[in-house]
Amino acid sequence: MAATRALAVTTLEFERKQKGWFWFRKWDLEDVSSICWFTGIHVLAACAPFVFDRGAIRLSVGFALLSAFGMTLGYHRLLCHRSFKIPKWLEYFFVYCGAHAFQRDPMFYVNTHKNHHKYTDTNRDPVTPTDGFWFCNMGWLFNNDHIAMKCGESRGGEYSKVPELKAQWFYRFLHDTYFWHPTALAALLYLQGGFPYLAWAMGMRAVVIHHFAALASYVSHKWGERPWNTPDTSTNKWWVAVLTLGEGWHNNHHAFPRSARHGLEWWQFDPTWVLIKFLQLLGLATNVKLPTEAQKGRISHYVGST
Repeated sequence: MAATRALAVTTLEFERKQKGWFWFRKWDLEDVSSICWFTGIHVLAACAPFVFDRGAIRLSVGFALLSAFGMTLGYHRLLCHRSFKIPKWLEYFFVYCGAHAFQRDPMFYVNTHKNHHKYTDTNRDPVTPTDGFWFCNMGWLFNNDHIAMKCGESRGGEYSKVPELKAQWFYRFLHDTYFWHPTALAALLYLQGGFPYLAWAMGMRAVVIHHFAALASYVSHKWGERPWNTPDTSTNKWWVAVLTLGEGWHNNHHAFPRSARHGLEWWQFDPTWVLIKFLQLLGLATNVKLPTEAQKGRISHYVGST
């Protein structure tokens, strides 16, 4: 029944909608809000070099680290893969920081990412690089119904893969009020330091984090090393790992998706894992999952590079 439901849209209709996934379709309020915000932060980022301000740059670096760790630790390794547990107050803190990385609200992101792992490299993959760089980079954020259709859901906003998030008031609240949060942050930044703070700590910060994060979806399925024989095109790329706080060890991640550690070798740069380990030492992170030797042995080692 699940397979029948997933294929409810005929191949012909799917291909027709695939070709017109951006322009020739109905735009809902979330889609319009997303593209307006993305246009806005790119305009602000373009203005940032012309309003150089050391205080704004320092603030943007601090905010960038908070929102980036909110994505890698909060959205990805905690909510998507349940690689560890932390107290709810700390979970909500990291997730709220991640909500300012412009990857949409947790329910949307986690549902999309789970479908990415389920349908990797097929036409059902919501962030597949085979749909092109533009779609993989940001297009998937601008069409709720198209992403739902690709994943076999009946409508945009169904979020069938995240019942645990839909059951919590905090995630429902973030979903319902998502775009008000960056709006409030933008207003506070402007009141604190004027346009330079807005351009750097909102525009440049958000643009850099978003495009760095997109590298893990596109580059890490196109080029790199494949130490693990996974049934997909995931690869490891060291410089992507540097730019994404450890998310560039993508082949490691697809081989062991529940592992809290992506840089499995001592030399593989993974500051997100360092932060998780630090929280574990403090007694805040528990049930931290790592691949066992038996699990590693079931996947033939070293395939090569692409």
